[in-house]
Amino acid sequence: MVEQASAWVESPLQMLCAVEAHHAGLLGPRTAVVPRAGLRPLKATRRELRSLGLPDGLVLAEPRERMPRRVQAVGDAFSGKVQLRWLTSRPGRIVIVDDGLATLRLLELLAAGPYRPLLRARADPTRLRATLGLAAALRLRLSKVSVFTALNVDDKLAEAVRRAGVDLVRHDFAWLRSQPPSSQGPAERTVVLGTSLVRNGLVHRDHYLRWLTDLAAREPLAYYPHRREDPVDVALIRERPGITVHDAGVPAELTLRGLDAGQRVLSLPSTAITSLRVLLSPRGVAVEPVDVPDDWWTSRAAPALRSHLTGVSS
Repeated sequence: MVEQASAWVESPLQMLCAVEAHHAGLLGPRTAVVPRAGLRPLKATRRELRSLGLPDGLVLAEPRERMPRRVQAVGDAFSGKVQLRWLTSRPGRIVIVDDGLATLRLLELLAAGPYRPLLRARADPTRLRATLGLAAALRLRLSKVSVFTALNVDDKLAEAVRRAGVDLVRHDFAWLRSQPPSSQGPAERTVVLGTSLVRNGLVHRDHYLRWLTDLAAREPLAYYPHRREDPVDVALIRERPGITVHDAGVPAELTLRGLDAGQRVLSLPSTAITSLRVLLSPRGVAVEPVDVPDDWWTSRAAPALRSHLTGVSS
């Protein structure tokens, strides 16, 4: 009997990319995608995916509080729980599915050598947490690792990753593109993707809200909040005239794939720009990054971070 692979996912994008990884053949003929319990966006994404024609051999399992004992695919390589599981099991092959900007951070650390702890950007870890991150990095060196991503990775970084023994696998949402487009897209011509930059303290809230207000004064907007956006900010945006907030709770790649020619998507720096261009450009939909003016950035946004964020969506 063929062993079933397990994919542990903690975000809507991770869940979608786990489905794509199975479709691409990275996880074998049978895969159970196991979502972390208690996360409302994961429930909504699971429901949306189940309404589509899932690849043969793939099961969207019931949510669980704890990771399966053996996990072949994960999205968050910086999770302490994931790293501890790697150290207490023999994962063999590890597939890391796209987790947005964190994926680029991971690739940079893997390319830098085996003694760079797997820690999040801007993290201030304890000694114990740093030790776990280093042990996880060393464990990956002893495993066959694939990073599965739709992001643009420059040639220099891609070559460095491959020299480090990591298999970099690019995809273009082949499974999702094979599905019928959503028939529930917004009527507004302009769609704005929400951002986590305000809640993360990198962009001033008042500048961001003023920009949305001025934009809505010129034309009606459909606004799709980021899953980590502050609910208080979303409530304020909902009160702005001309803005309709859509609480989709699922990845923009799923929700917006049915937009029509003549519509456009605006977004502050985000890796979603790359994936939406893959899905929407053939339909004649413009996906436009919005440059962040210098006075929008807070003191917490270091110049290197600003450059990095701008680069991922250029």
